[in-house]
Amino acid sequence: MTISTPVVALITGASSGIGEETARRLAREPGIELVLVARREDRLAALAAALPCPATYVAADLTDDDAPARLRAHVEEVHGGRLALLVNNAGASWRATFGDGGYENVRRTMAINFDAVLRVTEALLPLLRASAPSAIVNVSSTAGRISRPGAGAYSASKFALAGWSDSLYAEEREHGVHVGLVLPGFVVTEGFPADELRAKPHTRWMVSSADKAAEAIVETGLHGKAERYVPKPYALAAVARILLPGLVRRAMGGGAGQLYTTKTGADRQDG
Repeated sequence: MTISTPVVALITGASSGIGEETARRLAREPGIELVLVARREDRLAALAAALPCPATYVAADLTDDDAPARLRAHVEEVHGGRLALLVNNAGASWRATFGDGGYENVRRTMAINFDAVLRVTEALLPLLRASAPSAIVNVSSTAGRISRPGAGAYSASKFALAGWSDSLYAEEREHGVHVGLVLPGFVVTEGFPADELRAKPHTRWMVSSADKAAEAIVETGLHGKAERYVPKPYALAAVARILLPGLVRRAMGGGAGQLYTTKTGADRQDG
């Protein structure tokens, strides 16, 4: 499926990292108009002004009750209700074991990584259907296929997003709305510099860049790909989880599985 122009695309978490790079990559597409969404209005304004295409923005915390309605109203009022691509990229992670973080850590992680995605999609789905052929790209994570110690809440939210995306794809196909899934591994962003991984030759291959994740989003959103891992070899880990679950559990319980799990605190990735 190829979406025809003109294309209005809405990107959440657009003020930094994967979201910002996705905006810059999409801005090169012919006939594109962008709606940038994140919490930091100053960054959104600067990005919108720098892009070589029409771009508007909405400063919003997607966990706020009125955020989905605000996004829909903006698209209707400013872009005539046209919406050909929704990129659900905003997310966050608070690293903690379940014994330390408990339900509260799971709740707040699910609120931004899963619940907010559903609420935004629910609000904008009528516009996507009316603009069909159109597409939704949900940015999950390799952690949505394989869990690491200290990242259980994050993995739970991304597993949920991946499962829901598969169902939504089947449900919306008849309405002309494609649903794609992008599963980044370790991607260098403002909140995740990955210095330790990049410093070691045997782990450097595990780290990718935000521009490659953005390219995967374009492939799934504008060109109808079902699913993309970034970097691509991470797909082998997901296969191994199915075929060799015991081995993967042992591997993730130590070594690479321990990377970045001893810190605590918030790592908002949504800008």
